[in-house]
Amino acid sequence: MLKRTLALAVGFTLTVSAVLAQAADTLKVSAIPDEAPTELLRKFKPLGAYLEQQIGMKVEFVPVSDYPAVVEALATDRIDLAWLGGFTFVQARLKTGNANPLVQREQDAQFTSKFISADPAVKSLADLEGKSFAFGSISSTSGSLMPRYFMLKDGIKPETYFSRVGYSGAHDATAAWVQAGKVDAGVLNASVWDKLVAAGKVDTSKVKVFATTPAYFDYNWTVRGTLDPALAAKIKAAFLALDPANPKDKEILDLQAASRFIETKPENYKGIEEAARAAELLK
Repeated sequence: MLKRTLALAVGFTLTVSAVLAQAADTLKVSAIPDEAPTELLRKFKPLGAYLEQQIGMKVEFVPVSDYPAVVEALATDRIDLAWLGGFTFVQARLKTGNANPLVQREQDAQFTSKFISADPAVKSLADLEGKSFAFGSISSTSGSLMPRYFMLKDGIKPETYFSRVGYSGAHDATAAWVQAGKVDAGVLNASVWDKLVAAGKVDTSKVKVFATTPAYFDYNWTVRGTLDPALAAKIKAAFLALDPANPKDKEILDLQAASRFIETKPENYKGIEEAARAAELLK
């Protein structure tokens, strides 16, 4: 009986070791759900295959239900690498103390949000007093935090200025709400707006941009602070090596709406943290 128990124990240990070894050989990647899940996966597949080739390990995409879930997954080491908005990065950094941003797209150093409406009478925010308005996710940098921050600086408190404030949950959903007349106006990030227009998914004869925010830092690829530094360095090098002159690399960059990736650092997001505290979205 004792031998059998020992044999079972050894077998269990080996099984657990095998599972842990398999997990250690897999880079788990996630992203804030700022677009439809199918779109996020479509955008990631070529990038995931490229990263597997560059770092020599399996890469797995782990979808999440909402923005806070990405922060929690990074904080509990359930994912290794995540595509975050500026505000989500600030939340992750504050929660973990060591979440490390590796790279951002070139345009993320000068990112903007677009205010849109299907009402031809709307020429500015002044024309929206008493009307309905949509943000994206409440945790979105470009779909909520920074537009709110700039409105507050102009003396506009959304909850009292608009008749109704809604949260669509994602940038493409905000555009759909505005186009369908569900709300009088909304705000979304410039990159998604450009992509929707290019793909013909928004009718620009109906929906127009009537204002653009000042520029701010936004998205980045962040690794958990406990990730092996050598692996983090390989991941960063892989992103920085993507060359738009190479057709295969350009396909990946285009799906990420990136001209190229550049290095970034935590200090770049101090302005986002200050804006979040001013908008009372951080305690």
